[in-house]
Amino acid sequence: MTRSFLRQSVHTGLCAATLLLGTTALASAQVTLVRGNDTDPATLDHHLTSTISEANVLRDLYEGLVVYDAESEIVPGVAESWEESEDGLTYTFNLRDNAMWSNGDPVTAHDFVFAYRRIMTPETAAGYASMLFPILNAEAIATGEMPPEDLGVEALDDHTLQITLHTPTPYFIELLTHQTALPMHQASVEAEGANFTRAGVMVTNGAYMLESYVPNDRMVMVKNPHFHDADAVQIDRIEWTPFEDRATCLRRFEAGEVHICSDVPAEQMAYMRQNLGDQLRIAPYLGTYYLPIKTTNPGPLSDPRVRQAISMVIDRDFIATEVWQDTMLPAYSLVPPGIANYIDGVELPYAGDDLLDREDQALALLEEAGIAPNSLTIELRYNTSENNRNTMAAIADQLGAIGINATMNEMEGSGYFNYLREDGPFDMVRAGWIGDYNDPQNFLFLFQTGVSFNYPRWSNADYDALMREAEQELDLEARAEILADAERLFLEHVPAIPILYYSSRALVSDRVEGWEDNLMDVHGTRWLTLN
Repeated sequence: MTRSFLRQSVHTGLCAATLLLGTTALASAQVTLVRGNDTDPATLDHHLTSTISEANVLRDLYEGLVVYDAESEIVPGVAESWEESEDGLTYTFNLRDNAMWSNGDPVTAHDFVFAYRRIMTPETAAGYASMLFPILNAEAIATGEMPPEDLGVEALDDHTLQITLHTPTPYFIELLTHQTALPMHQASVEAEGANFTRAGVMVTNGAYMLESYVPNDRMVMVKNPHFHDADAVQIDRIEWTPFEDRATCLRRFEAGEVHICSDVPAEQMAYMRQNLGDQLRIAPYLGTYYLPIKTTNPGPLSDPRVRQAISMVIDRDFIATEVWQDTMLPAYSLVPPGIANYIDGVELPYAGDDLLDREDQALALLEEAGIAPNSLTIELRYNTSENNRNTMAAIADQLGAIGINATMNEMEGSGYFNYLREDGPFDMVRAGWIGDYNDPQNFLFLFQTGVSFNYPRWSNADYDALMREAEQELDLEARAEILADAERLFLEHVPAIPILYYSSRALVSDRVEGWEDNLMDVHGTRWLTLN
């Protein structure tokens, strides 16, 4: 018995060792990409998201009707084709037969109907619901005036989705690349409630599915074997790691522990340019960095003259050159230059004035508003990032030139924008907006009355009327003029101060292939390979 037992034990041990070696070999054969993200997502419920960091991870987990490819060109997603009616009001999408959820269920037109009704339901409290307001009855449903069933979205059959708009919208197809237009797996959302985004529960239809998520550490995604284009996906596993401290991502990038950093520390730009070569990627980006001022606060900041004085004294050239190391451009308008369907030359009237002359104008405005020197103190609030911290420190110093005292308040990134959307108290804050689609409406809608991204809570009836007029105008040139009038009104009241136009800045390992710099700065992992 003893000998037999020993032989069996040796045999079992050899089998176990062989199995372990096989498992190790399999694990090592997996291709893992480590991606640094700006911060942790506040949520993975795409109806409650609003930030770039959230969009980055959702792009890997889900696929909409259409998607951006590696060069930010729109290509078929779940919809393999679509038709637009002659009047521009009706879109019919033909869904691919092999689109599947990560649990093996088919993706159907009903999944889009469920998702679009859910985001419009007032109980969802989706801050980004306004993205889909071009859809018939969407706004009335979001405000509780109509039931979700009246939304202009219908499943004609499992593989045919029809969307009806209330007015022609030239950017509608591009709008569908946004996370608000993603589908939802109805059964898991209804069964799990708020927990449907948990690892092991979450059902997605993109190239990847969620394996694990430890906040402030990492989010792990693995390849979705049911994805319709799974054979073309080269990366097996993604580790998304949050880096609010960009310098930490740089250090780990240089150590070979991170393959991509979504942003870089601007103060180390000279070092990176000298030492990292083509791995440092800087490209034009459709976005504006701006400073909302809470206009509903009683006191000086509710006065447009005081807000203009603050805007005048900000040295945008210094901030762009010294703080951001020439990776940003000075901004004097909300809508960034080069955007489609717009006109040139809409900007603050003192854009070309000498800074000393602007300081004199600012002092005169403060005196006119009854603000005595050194009597006004404002708090500058910003989300964690050395780049934001240095920007606000520079602004605080510049405000001192006109006798305004400034204090600084840093907030953790994951809850920062929820705080702003929920009307948290502040004087002046840092914010940024990246275009979800290439049209000026996507920047100007931010300051319409009732929009949750209207952080200053500015409300102007004339501005709202111009935005409504633009919605109804079918001639693109006439529409551009109306939108320009709206921006001129905004810049006259300046409830938010534009200071910089974005560029995208990233570190991309020379082991990564398929990364294409593009205006939208979208880089889905499905298009990348790692050598």
